[in-house]
Amino acid sequence: MTANTRYRSRVLRSDDAGLEEKEYVGFATLPNQVHRKSVKKGFDFTLLVAGESGLGKSTLVNSLFLTDLHKDRKLLNAEERISQTVEITKHTVDIEEKGVKLKLTIVDTPGFGDAVNNTECWRSIEGYIDHQFEQYFRDESGLNRKNIQDNRVHCCLYFIPPFGHGLRPVDIEFMKALQEKVNVVPLISKADCLTPGEIKKLKERLREEIDKYGIKIYQFPDCDSDEDEDFKQKDKELKESTPFAVIGSNAVVEVKGQRVRGRLYPWGIVEVENQAHCDFVKLRTMLIRTHMNDLKEVTCDVHYENYRAHCIHTMTSKVNADNRVESPIPLFPISTPDADTEKLIKMKDEELRRMQQMLQKMQQQMHEQDL
Repeated sequence: MTANTRYRSRVLRSDDAGLEEKEYVGFATLPNQVHRKSVKKGFDFTLLVAGESGLGKSTLVNSLFLTDLHKDRKLLNAEERISQTVEITKHTVDIEEKGVKLKLTIVDTPGFGDAVNNTECWRSIEGYIDHQFEQYFRDESGLNRKNIQDNRVHCCLYFIPPFGHGLRPVDIEFMKALQEKVNVVPLISKADCLTPGEIKKLKERLREEIDKYGIKIYQFPDCDSDEDEDFKQKDKELKESTPFAVIGSNAVVEVKGQRVRGRLYPWGIVEVENQAHCDFVKLRTMLIRTHMNDLKEVTCDVHYENYRAHCIHTMTSKVNADNRVESPIPLFPISTPDADTEKLIKMKDEELRRMQQMLQKMQQQMHEQDL
């Protein structure tokens, strides 16, 4: 190749690069912009755990998020549990992993299912979920919509006892009462109490009863057609493993020279993160790594929208003769703006008026130039 040929080829390549640069608009960087903004802002997730005492709810949550949310918890004796009512307790912790911040809120329900008479023991839990929807609806309808705190419950882990032959009446009533308000994920707790054969039979029985009683639990979304086969296979395994049989442990034991989280028994060691022993890894994968965003989207687009539509329908149907609306939710009174607020409003109005005048002058100048 001669020097002139090399020169012409360099010119052609530079021209091609310039042509590509001219054809490149730049909106392909939008995902990167959204990613940077999302990471900077951080994420939030609210998880509700429900089930009777002693099923390992707190231990499982600590195992999932590698934190201790119940350091100062007081355990009640049998006499104190008799008179105990269902309480709602919140634990919030900020977690950071590889620069990504997560504000995790765990809503616990001590006292649920522990009474002699458990009739409608889920009412306080249902009321709490509705209250979070109500608060979000108020904030969304208010003046300051920029910094809304989202405390809506995105997922409910419902713990089913390993002993028994299926769903109890309280299990059926609880899940049916909350199925339209929150994503219900049923779990078989303390799965180390059962043999693999017993776990398989119990899972089949629970799936049959869930279908029989028309209980709507969280449904995994279908995979997109362009997903790789490995992801499709993992998604299929997750769907086939429900309800997840889980074990929780905060203790670290040594197995074949390696330190793992597990439970030590006289007959051997149960490893929490061993998929041959339980479905803990599958639950963690679903809840955190693959479906956390979908849980939030279903909460926002389905459950909250149903609540919001019901509120708006109730408000519009109760219009009085003088066209005033009786709100189904108690609205906060609008406070009178203080002096600083009024001053700020006046400054903004003045700035807006100046901009309008400048725009009119520019339009007039452009019109005169055209003439």
